[in-house]
Amino acid sequence: MTTAHPPGPRPSPAPTPRQLLGAYGEELAARHLSRLGMTVLDRNWRCDIGEIDLVLRDGSTLVICEVKTRSSTAFGTPHEAVTGRKVARMRALAARWLHAHQVRPLDVRLDMVCVIRPRRGPVEIDHVPGLT
Repeated sequence: MTTAHPPGPRPSPAPTPRQLLGAYGEELAARHLSRLGMTVLDRNWRCDIGEIDLVLRDGSTLVICEVKTRSSTAFGTPHEAVTGRKVARMRALAARWLHAHQVRPLDVRLDMVCVIRPRRGPVEIDHVPGLT
């Protein structure tokens, strides 16, 4: 006997360990930046050219933040994962977000938060403001 699936969308597959680690890092980054006085405006905003991990307000500045999370530095640091090409994409994504939300901030800044969550020991968080 075959069981028929109910009509409608199928359930999403369970998140992978990598996706769970990324979500963990983004949550830590959002909390860290909030403690620094920033306000989270948006998370995981997507469009046809990519995704912005965090959009924040830091005073009158809009901050577009890339979060990179690793469980070790065996294959490089999170810092090394953000190349000039990635920064260019962040700029394009920032322009798309601003257009979609009809926002005109005084300034826009690109930041990065690097999170290393080793199997043992404390989590390391490094906020890098003002990517160029």
